[in-house]
Amino acid sequence: MFTSAGVTHVAFLLLLLLTVLTDGALCKKVCSYQDVLDHLNLTVDSPVFRLTRPVLDYTRPTVVKLDVILFAILAVVEKTQTFIPFLWASMMWKNERISWDPAQFCGITHISVPKNMLWMPDLFIYEMVERDGSAHNPYIYVSHDGMITSEEDLRVVSTCKMDVHKFPFDTQTCNLSVSSAIHSVDEIMLLPYSNSSRATQFSREVMRSQGDWEFLHLSISGTNFTFNDREWEQIIYTFTMKRRPLLHVVNFLLPIMFFLILDLASFFISDHRGEKLSFKVTVMLAISVLLLILNDILPSMSNKTPLIATYCIVIFALMLFSLLETILVTYIMEKDSHNKTEPVKADHCHKEDKVLACCSCICKVSSGEKQQELVAEEVNNRVQSGESNVLLSILEELKELQKSLDLHLGCRQAGGKFTLWASRINRAFFAFYVFTVSLFLPLIYMEWNK
Repeated sequence: MFTSAGVTHVAFLLLLLLTVLTDGALCKKVCSYQDVLDHLNLTVDSPVFRLTRPVLDYTRPTVVKLDVILFAILAVVEKTQTFIPFLWASMMWKNERISWDPAQFCGITHISVPKNMLWMPDLFIYEMVERDGSAHNPYIYVSHDGMITSEEDLRVVSTCKMDVHKFPFDTQTCNLSVSSAIHSVDEIMLLPYSNSSRATQFSREVMRSQGDWEFLHLSISGTNFTFNDREWEQIIYTFTMKRRPLLHVVNFLLPIMFFLILDLASFFISDHRGEKLSFKVTVMLAISVLLLILNDILPSMSNKTPLIATYCIVIFALMLFSLLETILVTYIMEKDSHNKTEPVKADHCHKEDKVLACCSCICKVSSGEKQQELVAEEVNNRVQSGESNVLLSILEELKELQKSLDLHLGCRQAGGKFTLWASRINRAFFAFYVFTVSLFLPLIYMEWNK
């Protein structure tokens, strides 16, 4: 049995325990980000955090870790040699004046503050030629151990030295060199956060658009250089990309090949008319239009002559020689036709031409000795049917016309030597044309695939 004193003691203990539990529930601590800022004395007007490099000992450099991921290839302009990528960039560095215990602030490990409240590394891209006009992230992350993280989406307009020798089957490499503007290596050390393989993998995973290009690789390297007796450090990001050539092949290379085939086929057009000459001139004009389009695509300055320019020039030259050859052959044949109007063997050819003009249809029948024999056989058969006298007279006339035809052919051969020369020139140039095209096209193809 409990005494009255024992009961009183137990009741007091229960009341004390209830009071402690109630006070603990009612006095739970509530924290805010502002409490952290007040603890750090970090305000917009505090110059200690943003005026100087955030180190307690000035001899220690600030280590800045940089990470760059490629989101998209917006444009690669060969004419102006401009590379325009869309990037995600992240910087990390330590502010030695900032630290707090998360346990004292309800487990808060990081806060976000405006960028103008803290010092930031003065990094810039050497190749950038135009200020980025896209929207920027106005905040940075501040961790409890003093690590500062800044993330940005950048649209970079940069210069890029391009090699268009193998256009449109070329592969381009463009560099973005990042360095500090005024801090040497003794003050800021730049380190890449990701290696080349990791940056390439991340870029391929987040790639949104590549346009006419296929992203191949992103390599990261660091280098130091000396300027004004001070050593500077920079990180070089090299973007390797390959052009997708299908559009240029369909719109440019194949049409020129088709025009070349048409020019080869024009050798089967008769030289006696003017259609062949006008056809070749039309093909030349079409090639000229394509060359104007090529002039707008390729840059004005290049270390090597582009193979596509060699391809066009050689084909254009072949078509030009083909046109000149057609003009020469036409001139020779016209000269031959003028010579045919002059009397050759005047005592015989003129008289026989009149006879041939009157009996042209019979000459076609009596053009060979075999036809004469057929006619003679038919005459013999007709003799038996009572028409011998008429048919024998026709046979005599055919013999006379055969003699006249032989004489006329002799006259044409005497005046057709220029036509013979034109035919020989035509055949020789066609063989040269086919040989040159068969040799040039495989060579230019192998050069493109090196």
